[in-house]
Amino acid sequence: MDSTTQLTIRRTGITAPVRTSGSPAPPGSHEITHSGAHVYDPDRPAGSLHLRAARVLEGNWTGTSTVPSHGLYPHQWSWDSAFIAIGLRHLSPLRAQTELETLLGAQWGDGRIPHIVFNPSVPLDAYFPSPDFWRSSTAGRAAGAPRTVQTSGIVQPPVHALAVWLVHQADPGLSRSRSFLSRMYPRLAAWHRYLLHRRDLGGGGLASVVHPWEQGMDNSPCWDAPLSRVTPAAPRSFRRADLDHGSAQDRPTDLDYGRYVRLATDYRDGGYADGAGEFAVEDPAFNALLIASEHALAAIAQELGAAGTARHARAERLTAALVERLWDPAEGMFFCRDVYGGDARDGGESGAHGSERRSPESGALAPGRRSAESSAHASERGSRQSSAHDSEQRSRQSGALASEQRSRTGALIAERSVAGLLPLILPALPRDIAATLVRTAGGPHFGLGGVARLAPSYDLTGHAFDPHRYWRGPAWFNTNWLLERGLRLHGEHGRAEELRAALLETADASGFAEYVDPYTGEACGALGFSWTAALTLDLLHEPAGADRVDRPDLMDRADRSAQVVSHPGHRAFDNVHGTPPHASHASRTPRTPHSSFETGAKGGDRG
Repeated sequence: MDSTTQLTIRRTGITAPVRTSGSPAPPGSHEITHSGAHVYDPDRPAGSLHLRAARVLEGNWTGTSTVPSHGLYPHQWSWDSAFIAIGLRHLSPLRAQTELETLLGAQWGDGRIPHIVFNPSVPLDAYFPSPDFWRSSTAGRAAGAPRTVQTSGIVQPPVHALAVWLVHQADPGLSRSRSFLSRMYPRLAAWHRYLLHRRDLGGGGLASVVHPWEQGMDNSPCWDAPLSRVTPAAPRSFRRADLDHGSAQDRPTDLDYGRYVRLATDYRDGGYADGAGEFAVEDPAFNALLIASEHALAAIAQELGAAGTARHARAERLTAALVERLWDPAEGMFFCRDVYGGDARDGGESGAHGSERRSPESGALAPGRRSAESSAHASERGSRQSSAHDSEQRSRQSGALASEQRSRTGALIAERSVAGLLPLILPALPRDIAATLVRTAGGPHFGLGGVARLAPSYDLTGHAFDPHRYWRGPAWFNTNWLLERGLRLHGEHGRAEELRAALLETADASGFAEYVDPYTGEACGALGFSWTAALTLDLLHEPAGADRVDRPDLMDRADRSAQVVSHPGHRAFDNVHGTPPHASHASRTPRTPHSSFETGAKGGDRG
């Protein structure tokens, strides 16, 4: 049996027929020997969607992580790896754990998880911005950048805790034997502390992105207004490697790209200190993923023997802040907030919708609440190196000073992006808001279930809509996968099933494309894209019409344990490919007691 087939063995306990060694397997099926019987899967013959998705992930595997695609994106990307691990958990929980361990192994001392971890074997000119642009080990020294691996200096959406929790659920026995959660938890907690402290540039409790590449939807029209304040870098000061792999008509303009480079250059030259740049935006999708990951961290804490109550409460407070600062009831969706937008003449209202709701404190946390938050974070800090702590304190002070000198209220950005629908993934979202988001998703601006095959990245009726240009209209699989989860979470099972079917059909027809035309499903960008294949696998492992069972905020541990099924093919796959040193099994990694868990753009336009 070849290495890819090893990935595709169906988990036992899910209607897999069993035959004796003397009876032949059906033509085209794949089999292994398990517990004295041959298990085969007649629904996954050679050439099936499941097997082809597994082959994409196998082809993009480097030995310790998965590249989004070898040609255009030859390194490891942060939120890509989180989505990839979610799909890999169905094939090899060990490989899924390794994916996340490799990424979090490049974490900075201040807690940030960089958006790119560079592969040193890839030539510098294969991708821009390359390691010699970011200079992480030197420019990021004050922020605790690692010295043994080169990374970028910006971040991406915080979906990592959710991925870690789902990967644990795929094989709790393996996870516990390798102390996976106890090793990941302090890193994830530090990541969230960084976002909640260092990136609260608007003072309202939400995290801000300081570069369009950080939000993940790099070329969205949502960034046009705040980017207009940025003086672009000279065109001759950089070379766009992305245009070697894609049409200029489908990529960001040279003007936008020059602004991206200017922001990144200034951030680097400022030692990657937060709060001093010209760009700061509170994004609904970025913060919704942070909130969902807070719920996941609560579940991880409970698994490790601690109470997760404080984290659930924090997630609910962040949900309230999200509604307070970014929800527009008249438009029926969430909008981005330009933290430095507005002007003195209108008190920061410029560009905002008239129905915008404000915090009674003009976006600032009350002293009592600030103190409570600081105390909660201090209680989970654990042991940390004093140098990293000092770096965090210096950076926080400089960021706070810069933030005090800016408008703390800002203005909502009047552009409808799919990011404004993604808070649907939140369990504590008020019921009326969830119902309104569902109506908006199916309305003329997004056409989900109607004129659009998949939800577009930007308003179908918007002035900047383009069905093929990067994040200015095309549909992406990760955002639609999140919408599918959100629809199920809020009881919209029929709509979720329609979206699931459309995602699987489009992945199949497009060759696992990076993104597609929202109307026709025509493939755009790179083919054989890793997160498309991974999330296809996740949807294939979700029985049609079934409700989601992996809600960390509502399930107790006994219920979760009952839902876990073993994967007989995992060990065989892992043995074939070997285990990297940092992903060793329990025989080489002593288990940490539960009580000790608190130790302390792609293609150029994604950086």
